[in-house]
Amino acid sequence: MMKNPPHPGELLRENVVTALGLSVTEVAKRLGMSRVAFSRVLNCKVAISPDLAIRLKQAGVSTARVWSAMQANYDLAQAMKRPQPVVR
Repeated sequence: MMKNPPHPGELLRENVVTALGLSVTEVAKRLGMSRVAFSRVLNCKVAISPDLAIRLKQAGVSTARVWSAMQANYDLAQAMKRPQPVVR
């Protein structure tokens, strides 16, 4: 696992939306979600949900498992940065 993996929304924004010259509104509409909700994912404010991972797969943007794994890796890395209680 990477020590500081990027939020998958950042990768989606840079490698798909921006790289293909698409608008946030256009992609959100194609994915069947609001522009605000999609923008929150792209701006790393919320996680990529399993439902969104499936929608991305259906849109031909990698697999749902890849998006879910990226989100899980990001979430775990964030949790590891926080102090954890000592288990005895």
